[in-house]
Amino acid sequence: MSIALVIPDRDLSRLVAALQQHLPEAVIEQWPDIKQPEQVEFAVVWKQPAGSLRHFSALKAIQSYGAGVDSILRDPQLPALPISRIVDPMLATAMVRYLDTVVRMYQLRLDQFARQQQLAQWRPKGPRKLNSIAVLGLGELGQAAAAHFVGEGFSVTGWSRTLKQLPGVQCFAGIDGFSAAVAEADLVICLLPLTSATEGLLNEQQLALFKTGAILINVARGAIVDDRALLAALDSEQLAAACLDVFSQEPLPAAHPFWAHPKVTVTPHISAVTNIDTAARQIAENYRRSQHGQALLHPVDVGQQY
Repeated sequence: MSIALVIPDRDLSRLVAALQQHLPEAVIEQWPDIKQPEQVEFAVVWKQPAGSLRHFSALKAIQSYGAGVDSILRDPQLPALPISRIVDPMLATAMVRYLDTVVRMYQLRLDQFARQQQLAQWRPKGPRKLNSIAVLGLGELGQAAAAHFVGEGFSVTGWSRTLKQLPGVQCFAGIDGFSAAVAEADLVICLLPLTSATEGLLNEQQLALFKTGAILINVARGAIVDDRALLAALDSEQLAAACLDVFSQEPLPAAHPFWAHPKVTVTPHISAVTNIDTAARQIAENYRRSQHGQALLHPVDVGQQY
């Protein structure tokens, strides 16, 4: 019996080595070079090609290689099997560090000064007044971000599908609560899961509910944001700036207007990267559980899409 790594366009040598340390008895193969697909009982996937799992007739469980599962669930031929995701405390630490850095960048107007440098302009200006932050999505990462900024003295609101109770955070839920969550926020952080309900959520209508001159940071999924609506909001000065770490198409195409827009900061999906050692331990544990018919760690609720 074997494990299939269905993770296209990546060097998986470190992951294979880590898994072999934890599972010396297991055969580990990389898609598309699966010699005996009928022997595959466990698949580790990330942005798998549609239909690539249907050839594994003995498959017992599916493991996401990251915290997200939206790309897995989009497969119309996805087998109806238990799915698990990676939960790594270091992801939250990395995410909070990234977000804190970006918030401080905007406070100090480093985005403006970088543009001025390109034009050889010397225009000193005091820090931006960023007092209120809204966090969209209050899962593990959203809660960590909200708690951090409460501790840093910001006024923090949070918005999620169902109402949460978090210390120091004024929480809202449902589409009716969206406006209240973002209305006074100087900066909005998107940490929502990508589901059928959140795809394209940040469109012209929702961005119009933001406080005039607010800043958007998206570290969730690119498809949550309507690109054209965001560009229009920036051009009309409804939004002052946007920092984007995720995009509907990755890598971001060279011709995309985000690259050259003076109010957009682009980073290449690096806000929180899966730790190979942590992932390997969880994958190995879930492989053993699947072999013994036990429930997987960190299961995905397919109905909720996360």
